[in-house]
Amino acid sequence: MTEGNFVDYVKLYLSSGKGGKGSIHLHREKFITKGGPDGGDGGRGGHVVIRANKNLWTLYYFKFKKHFAAGHGEDGSKNRSSGAQGEDLYIEVPVGTVVRNSNTNEVIFEISEASQEEIIAKGGLGGRGNWHFKSSTRQTPRYAQPGKDGVDISITLELKVLADVGLVGFPNAGKSTLLSVLTAAKPKIADYEFTTLKPNLGIVEYRDYRSFVMADIPGIIEGASEGKGLGHYFLRHIERNSILLYLIPADVHDLKKAFDILQKELVRYNPKLMDKDYVVVLSKADLLDEELLAEYTLEMKDLFKEIPHLIISSAIQFKLAELKDLLWKQLNL
Repeated sequence: MTEGNFVDYVKLYLSSGKGGKGSIHLHREKFITKGGPDGGDGGRGGHVVIRANKNLWTLYYFKFKKHFAAGHGEDGSKNRSSGAQGEDLYIEVPVGTVVRNSNTNEVIFEISEASQEEIIAKGGLGGRGNWHFKSSTRQTPRYAQPGKDGVDISITLELKVLADVGLVGFPNAGKSTLLSVLTAAKPKIADYEFTTLKPNLGIVEYRDYRSFVMADIPGIIEGASEGKGLGHYFLRHIERNSILLYLIPADVHDLKKAFDILQKELVRYNPKLMDKDYVVVLSKADLLDEELLAEYTLEMKDLFKEIPHLIISSAIQFKLAELKDLLWKQLNL
């Protein structure tokens, strides 16, 4: 999936249908010149429904169309015939989509299951026909209710990427390079910060025709949890990954400090991320000579005693097979 086709944030303007008018009608037929009221009810306006579609991975469809309206209910008619209901409008989104009110930024609901449907804007009720208003003192009421207006609402859709493994690291840590080597994905790669502005997904082929999905999350900077850079846009994608892969480049000055900053930003954004399994990987081992590689190996072993860890190089494909084994093991604990 190319970065241009991956749309994960859109604003939509929705209108539910207006209810139909109730009918004002008096029964007339041969030999019955003064029948009673028999005006039918107006039909309900169409609802706007957000529906999960497990085959969708992006909000790309909404890049070009942002205004949607459900059908209006039809008016009632004679013989107590109710008007037809307005056609409901279904907005299909990927699983993992968060729906917010654009005006208040309040979360209305989250689409988290493949079969989920939620009414975001109810259609207006149809008006009651005049036969409802007949009484002993009012034999021929000549009024009926108008239909109620529909609802206009502006919503924001935010997509949280679903993947087995989410790559977490600073800009230029080598996440896009690793993804391009392990998968068929072709992310944009360059030697400057924020090359990746949208998540990239790729399928990692493993042994015996098995596979898992890896996501390259745009780089985290210190203060991302407070919205610095594009922090909030980046961090939400990490929530729906099964495990996290902290990728730290070998050219950092302080390995522990780098890891602590990454973990701190995640926890500040959402403390529940502490419950996710993770592995720590030192990248760009091709920059190290044998002596430095040995030093880093000991340091990694000392810092991450109980945590799965590894030193790799995407450029020379150093220990990438071992990385696949490690990730598969963690995914199937």
